[in-house]
Amino acid sequence: MNASTMSTTADEKAPYRALSLDGGGMRGVYTAAFLARLVGHYSACRGGDRLDFGRGFDLIAGTSTGAIVGSALAVGKPMADVVDLYRHHGANIFPHRIAGKMSALTRVVSGGHHVRRGDKALRSALVEVLGSATMRDVFDRRGISMAVPAVLMSEHRALVFKKTASSGLRDDNYTLVDVCMASSAAPIYRSLAAIADPKCVGAPKQVFADGGLWANNPVLVAMIDALANAAPDQPIELFSLGTCPRPEGEHIQEDAIHRSMLDWSLGAAVTSLSISAQEFAFDNMARLLARNLSKCGRSISLIRFPNKQVPASMMPYLALDDTRPEAIDRLIAQANTDADLTKSACDDPRDQQGQLIHRLLNGLPVMPLEPMPTDCMTRKEN
Repeated sequence: MNASTMSTTADEKAPYRALSLDGGGMRGVYTAAFLARLVGHYSACRGGDRLDFGRGFDLIAGTSTGAIVGSALAVGKPMADVVDLYRHHGANIFPHRIAGKMSALTRVVSGGHHVRRGDKALRSALVEVLGSATMRDVFDRRGISMAVPAVLMSEHRALVFKKTASSGLRDDNYTLVDVCMASSAAPIYRSLAAIADPKCVGAPKQVFADGGLWANNPVLVAMIDALANAAPDQPIELFSLGTCPRPEGEHIQEDAIHRSMLDWSLGAAVTSLSISAQEFAFDNMARLLARNLSKCGRSISLIRFPNKQVPASMMPYLALDDTRPEAIDRLIAQANTDADLTKSACDDPRDQQGQLIHRLLNGLPVMPLEPMPTDCMTRKEN
């Protein structure tokens, strides 16, 4: 696997490295820009060769927009291509921004039109970046396992599209495009995703909703699969990356607690509440679980980066469906600032988490001259 060949001395056991990528709609441009900037720093330090961040990991777990960024990493696409995806296609993917009660009411009348347009635009954009590559293609050709949360609507249950050494064959032939469509099918904002089961040709399509409904921060999904696939004595390093989460919270007077559907923007305002609550809860559950497993002799390091508060000046630009050019520019600028600060932490020998990030990035392989093909892949029969 990938991490097992990097940055270890003769007496060290190579770590099993997993990457967890949060959901967050258009804020995925922040994730892509952050990684592009941070990896660019190390590329410059190492002579200018483009570095392959995806192959720094044995496992990539991503939800919703995190699934899109993670899939691009898994096939070896430069993060600049993903930044371009959000910049050039974002306004078509989210053609109508929900920015208050009146815009929510507009959705009652014309919402179906908007989500249909967005569904078509997203699939087209994903095909440009990911082609027809499947989960198994990534595992076979790049040695990267994947785990992508979604919701199966026919049973209203959580589901993880998965390809790891221990996962079996169920999801092998799902394309990354279909998996990303399923994981990012956010109710209200986007259409549900109707996906064909590649093992049942001609059968009715299965319908999925956004994995962010239950695992917008997929850090526990990543941890469980890392535990299932790492060697028993192999240390685990779990890197968790957010999407410039907004500093949430509100003081509510007692006489203002009786909110109507319209006060919740017909449900749209619940989404940011859910994302914030999940991020906090899953981060802390993962940290407590890692600490207690470490007490039992299982070495797990959990690195959440960046981990500083978002400036108040960013607040007007953090909506999941904000595709305004100024919002995208501010997210990219903030990503660059945060990446520079993370590089400073990497340069500080006293910063324990910074040193783990440094060791990861300093050991990345160079991007191959011939990238993994994403179209006309040779399919292997199971």
